[in-house]
Amino acid sequence: MSRRPDKLVLNAFIYPGGHHEAAWRYSESEPHRIADISLYQEIARRAEAAKLDALFFADAPVLDANIRFSARHRLEPITTFAALAAVTEKIGFIATASTTYYEPYNLARLFASLDHISGGRVGWNIVTTSAEQAAKNFGLDRHPPHADRYRQGEEFVDVVTKLWDSWEDDAIIADKESGLFAETDRIHEIAHKGEFYSVQGPLNVNRSPQGRPVYVQAGSSEEGRGFAAKHAEAIFTAHQTIESARAFYSDIKARAAGFGRNPAHIKVLPGISPFIAGTEQEAIALEAEFNDLVQPAFSLNQLKRITGIDLSGLDIDKPLPRDLVEATRAQANSSRHQLVLDVIDRENPTIRQLIHRLAGGRGHKVIAGTPEQVADWIETWFIEGAADGFNVMPPWLTGGLDRFIDGVLPILRKRNLFREDYEGSTLRDHYGLPRPDSLFAERQAIRASA
Repeated sequence: MSRRPDKLVLNAFIYPGGHHEAAWRYSESEPHRIADISLYQEIARRAEAAKLDALFFADAPVLDANIRFSARHRLEPITTFAALAAVTEKIGFIATASTTYYEPYNLARLFASLDHISGGRVGWNIVTTSAEQAAKNFGLDRHPPHADRYRQGEEFVDVVTKLWDSWEDDAIIADKESGLFAETDRIHEIAHKGEFYSVQGPLNVNRSPQGRPVYVQAGSSEEGRGFAAKHAEAIFTAHQTIESARAFYSDIKARAAGFGRNPAHIKVLPGISPFIAGTEQEAIALEAEFNDLVQPAFSLNQLKRITGIDLSGLDIDKPLPRDLVEATRAQANSSRHQLVLDVIDRENPTIRQLIHRLAGGRGHKVIAGTPEQVADWIETWFIEGAADGFNVMPPWLTGGLDRFIDGVLPILRKRNLFREDYEGSTLRDHYGLPRPDSLFAERQAIRASA
């Protein structure tokens, strides 16, 4: 098979302490620094020196109920990235923010400000929030149903897009001699009235360097795929096999084309959590060392949250009771639930084997091997149409990321699969995405040609 001409997209997906659920217990981890901004500034500078595309922070407006066993508190990502932008120049920043628990005007202003602060390096990971307990943090009696959240999310994206376009690119004149600062007929109220929102506008900050942040989405349900194909410019996804990854990749690209979009302008990025060592045996032993630190009570609760399968009180060294598994199959309406069922069907694990299987990446692909083996795996998925790149999920910080940068990236560069240096300064440049025209681009073009 001939090699694809483009380069890999590689983000560093930074999770509190690391992605393995027991990372905070590992001897080289620094859990006391989870709320220390200097840690993330070090990571950002290191990732930028390695020419990675972006740092990605997941987020949820709720505290994990199992904080007793796992380090899952976190800094708010938009605020954090403002501090990281100040100590970097090129690397992108992708922040998660919920369409269910933000207001469009506030979020549009925050992201536009961050795009200005960073010089155009921002992406928005659009989520509707699955955590039901978040509702009571915002004065709601109940969490909105799945379908309602996606319908609200559609309108939310429409509103913020209008707000980001409410200033034409040439609205600011700043003519000191005449005293004219801005052409007010180039700044527009959006006058939005919809099912969920009524927003007058305009935004109180001018159009940002990228026009708008890169739109990122992580849902793989039927609603999520439709939403992503319509809006997303990068899609974060989880797959255990190359076959399922290829099927997802082809489906998303075809759906996007159905919306009249260029499929090349949508980057499909599965997660990969690599345990890297000098030999395969050492890498396998390293993963096993992490799994030995798992607290089963935490893992079983995570499994129940994803699938509804309650295995508490059972012997974890025996096979999963098939009746409990089958009882949830008809309700597997989330992509992550289906992924877990696929693992069970394919591997028939014991309860312990299953929770170890999920401990490293919550359903994302976990690999244990040498730098060469990890590079081989990445190359295979890339050239065989399963991915445009990857979210690299270090099992622990900062050593897990260091091993990838020092060991795997030089091999990918030698194979001409990853950049030697940045070719632009914005996240859109890194991803090979165009700067979107504003809603008023035609008016601006007419003025320019007059």
